Amino acid sequence: MNTYKYIGLAIVTTIFFCGCNKDKIEDKLPIQKGFVISNEMMKTTTVEKVQNDFVETEMSFYGKISADKNQYIDIYPLVGGNVMSVNVELGDYVNKGQVLATIRSTEVAGFQKDLSDARTEVAVAENNLRVAQDLYSGKLNTEKDVLEAKSQLQKANDELRRSQSVNQVYNIKNGNIYSVIAPISGYIVQKNINKDMQLRSDRSDNIFDVANTTNVWAIVNINESDINKVSLGMKAKVSTLANPSRIFTGTIDKIFKIIDPETNAMQARVVLENATGQLIPESKATIKILKTENTRAISIPKEALIFDDNRYFVVVFKSQSNVKIQEVKLDKETGSRAYISEGLRQGDQVITNNQLFIYRALSE
Repeated sequence: MNTYKYIGLAIVTTIFFCGCNKDKIEDKLPIQKGFVISNEMMKTTTVEKVQNDFVETEMSFYGKISADKNQYIDIYPLVGGNVMSVNVELGDYVNKGQVLATIRSTEVAGFQKDLSDARTEVAVAENNLRVAQDLYSGKLNTEKDVLEAKSQLQKANDELRRSQSVNQVYNIKNGNIYSVIAPISGYIVQKNINKDMQLRSDRSDNIFDVANTTNVWAIVNINESDINKVSLGMKAKVSTLANPSRIFTGTIDKIFKIIDPETNAMQARVVLENATGQLIPESKATIKILKTENTRAISIPKEALIFDDNRYFVVVFKSQSNVKIQEVKLDKETGSRAYISEGLRQGDQVITNNQLFIYRALSE
């Protein structure tokens, strides 16, 4: 009788422990439910394939946006004089032909006289050419005389065009007034002129710098300890303090091998496209430089990760009726990528939009 009691107890005990182990195993497995992604939800659901990528390391630095120095144009006053008005400020965007400043000068009369003289010289040269051609027709001079007359007319026309260009560019008017005109569209990146200022006549100092900002530079301040980690051709992501959510991408095209003794930093240059004009010269910037390592790892878009209960999960997609939660082990995150050491294989597909909603539905 006692023997049967002990056997029964052993059987119950075994069943109890077996049940406990099963519960633990099932707790680790993904929850399987009859969840189906509707056609309507599929319109906004995005799926990305799991990649086996080279691992990238991200280094973060600070710097500023700078206009391309090759696209700078220095603007000088035509002649000295008194500044009547200044119509722009540092950092303003200007269009080609826009009046930047107006200056009164007695020296302007000389340019008006030059234009008048140039027109007279052209009229004289045209008449001389007609005379030379008539004489040549009557065999009273040589072909050389006609060619010389043509040459003199060409010189007179060149001088007239130069004088007309000066008067047009500076919008010279009667009353000894001329305008300073923007030669290109771009930003005012330097301004050395104010109203009522008396400008010198020797044209030694420029009064404006205008920069074409279709392409700009990000100047990166690199710590001395990181100098050997940065090289030409590295990819970079740039954002500004004014618009931190907008990311611009470029590559390092120059490293300046000079260390500033005050900051113990050197500089690198990143070339950026700026067709929309959102990157403004002199604005502060955060620059993240990406270094590609020689090792590969499973990677997914960072937004696919779901952090819950101190663990990381993704939603694996096979079809609208075949989705599941998969726990993963996160190795590291860099930029927009997350590197996974366990839980996924290359070619798997993970949901990157609506994944949180689906995760909650599957977890209920």
